[in-house]
Amino acid sequence: MKDELLRLKLNLQFFGDGEGGEKTEEPTHKKLTDARKEGQVAKSQELNHAINLVMVFLLLRIIGFYMGTRFMEMFTWVYEGIPSQIVQTGGNLSVRDFCNYINRCALQLLLILLPVLLTGFTVSVIVNLLQVKWAPTAKPLAPKFSKLSPLSGVKRLFSMEKLFELLKSVVKIFVIGYMAYITLRDKIGMILLLENISLKEGVGLVLQTVLDMGFRIAILYIVVGVADYAYRRWKFHKDMMMTKQEVKDEYKNSEGDPQIKGKIRQKMREVSQRRMMQSVPQADVVITNPTHFAVALRYDLTIATAPIVVAKGADLLAQKIKDIARENEVEIVENKPLARMIYHNVELGSMIPPELYQAVAEVLAFVYNIKEQKGR
Repeated sequence: MKDELLRLKLNLQFFGDGEGGEKTEEPTHKKLTDARKEGQVAKSQELNHAINLVMVFLLLRIIGFYMGTRFMEMFTWVYEGIPSQIVQTGGNLSVRDFCNYINRCALQLLLILLPVLLTGFTVSVIVNLLQVKWAPTAKPLAPKFSKLSPLSGVKRLFSMEKLFELLKSVVKIFVIGYMAYITLRDKIGMILLLENISLKEGVGLVLQTVLDMGFRIAILYIVVGVADYAYRRWKFHKDMMMTKQEVKDEYKNSEGDPQIKGKIRQKMREVSQRRMMQSVPQADVVITNPTHFAVALRYDLTIATAPIVVAKGADLLAQKIKDIARENEVEIVENKPLARMIYHNVELGSMIPPELYQAVAEVLAFVYNIKEQKGR
């Protein structure tokens, strides 16, 4: 029984670390970058709308009287202008004249609303930049056929996202209704007197009521926007979390499979060793430890001003260097300190440093003397 429980526990642990395992790892920089390219960012439209409303109604509080006056002037101009246009045309107002008249009215209306429109646009751009910085992409606009799946639609319908959206809608309705009730309750007496005051005073009263109501709603709406932004950031981070297997796979894809990289390095070492061994026959001398190290030196003034290390190795590689040297009648000289010094301090293909000139010169002189005696 204990063995079965142990096997079950091990299987569950193996399953947890697999591709379908629990997302316990922090998202990597690469995953966040790829998600950003796909248009997946933590952004709240509610916060954007809330700040936009606050700024617009704040602007209306500042220039509301001016805009109201302009609207009254436009209202007077429109209703006085239509009869005058009819009179000027002798009762035959053409379609072209009527369209020109409508165009002038639309232009006047646009000029009056222009400060509000520019404020809304500017605030939207700034809030979006503060949330997600500058990262334009057209990927979210591309059609996704997976969203057409009925099963995916049912899942989204009963998801945590939809529940949060429902709760947010209920809160927004409550906020708007409550603020409208408070504002109208405070001004109900004045609203009932609308029929007894002039048009200009009535328009001013209605405008003031709308501004008070809108500004209160916008201020409270900020709370909804901040809560929505916090939720979006939390959900985005949760969705970006990765399993251990995903982290391993990403590392393999970006850095390469460690086993493959190890094999490549091994192949490169083998190629380098073969090339190095091919240089041993051209060496003038091989200096040994005698068992642990071997370095092959070549002195050719047409190549360099000092002897060059054309091959070096330790243990088995050192033995191979000596074997090739014997096969090609390259002199082998035992000098333990010099062999160790060159092996540890001089790179392959580099010249002997000046501090070793004297020791190496003595070895080369000994080698040249032996070659002269042998007649080589």
